[in-house]
Amino acid sequence: MSQPRHQNHAAEPSPESTLSVVIPAYNIAEYVGRAIESVLAQTRKPDEIIVVDDGSTDGTAEVVRKYVPKVKYVHQDNRGLAGARNTGIRESTCRWVALLDGDDEWLPDFLEKHLSLLGRNPDLVWSSSNYYSVSHLQQRRAPIIRPSAAAKTLKGLEYFPDFFVAYAMGAVGLPDTMVMRRDIIIDVGMYDERLRFAEDWDMWMRVAYRWPQIGYVTDPVALYYLDRPGSLMFSTPNPEKMKTNCDLMEKHIGLAKDSGRYNSFRPCAEFMLRRWIRGLLFYKSEKLTVRRMLDRFRDILPPSYRHFIRAITVCPTLTAEACHAISWTVRKLELRRKVVSVSGR
Repeated sequence: MSQPRHQNHAAEPSPESTLSVVIPAYNIAEYVGRAIESVLAQTRKPDEIIVVDDGSTDGTAEVVRKYVPKVKYVHQDNRGLAGARNTGIRESTCRWVALLDGDDEWLPDFLEKHLSLLGRNPDLVWSSSNYYSVSHLQQRRAPIIRPSAAAKTLKGLEYFPDFFVAYAMGAVGLPDTMVMRRDIIIDVGMYDERLRFAEDWDMWMRVAYRWPQIGYVTDPVALYYLDRPGSLMFSTPNPEKMKTNCDLMEKHIGLAKDSGRYNSFRPCAEFMLRRWIRGLLFYKSEKLTVRRMLDRFRDILPPSYRHFIRAITVCPTLTAEACHAISWTVRKLELRRKVVSVSGR
C-alpha cells in the first residue's frame, strides 16, 4: 500500500491532503444549518462539503439549498443512515473523508488538528478525536475522556497502536470524530446498508482488522448532542436494535478469529456487551434478554460477571429501581462529569 507524502510548501492542499465532508440529513431542518455553519467556520477549510438529504419531508432541503454552491446538495429516496453516508462517500472526490451527523457540530479546529496529525503520521489511514457530549436537558457539556488521561494513555504517541484497545477505553467510537481515507472505506465494503443500527462500529471493526493503528486528537473538537427528540441512541430498549447488535457481535467474533485478531478484539467485545447489558438493567422487562446474552456470549463474558448479573436479575424490578436511583444520584451530585453551560464554547 503506497503511503501519502506530506507537503508543507504548497499554497493549495495537495491531492494527498484534500478532504471531503459528508453530512447525512433526514428531517433535521432545525439542526442541519448549525452543522453546516460549523464546517464553514473551520480554520482549515474542507475541499468540498456534501450534504445528502435522505428523503426528508420537512424543511431540510430548503435549509441546505441556502448554502449552495458552498455546499453540494444531493437528494435521494430514503435509504437510511448507512445509505446516505455511502452516497456521500461515492460523491466525494478527495483523498480523505470526514463524516458529520447533521444534528451535531465541530469546533473550529477539528479539521486542522486531524489533518495536521495525519500529515505528521503518514502511515495512518484514519484518525479519531475526543469530543464533548452535550445535554441541554441537564445543562451539561463534558469531554468523553479527560484530555490529560488520553495523553497519558497515548504515552507520547499521536495514535493508538490498536483501535480495539482505544474503543474499549471509550476513547473512540463516534462518527462525528472520524477522518478516514476514502479508498480504505471503499476497500472494506463501505457501510452495510442492510443495517439500521450499529452500522458504524460494524465498518470500523472491518477497518481495524487490517489497519489497527488509529490517530487520536486528545482535545475535544466535536459536539455530540445527547437529547435531540427522536434520537435512537437514548431511546427505550428496541428488540430489533438488540438483535442487530448481538448478531453483529457474533459475526465479528468470527471475523476476528479469521483475521488472527481475536485476542485483541475480545476485550473490546466484552466492553460492548457489558455496556449493552448495563443499559438493559434499567428496564425490568429485559430480564430474559439479558440472560440470553449471558448464555450466547459466555465465551466472552467472565464467569464471575455472568453469575453476578444472573443474581441481580432474580428481582428485575428491584434492580431497575436501584439503577435509576444510582443514576439520579450521580446526576444530582454531579459525580460523573463537571457540569458546565452548554452555551460555553
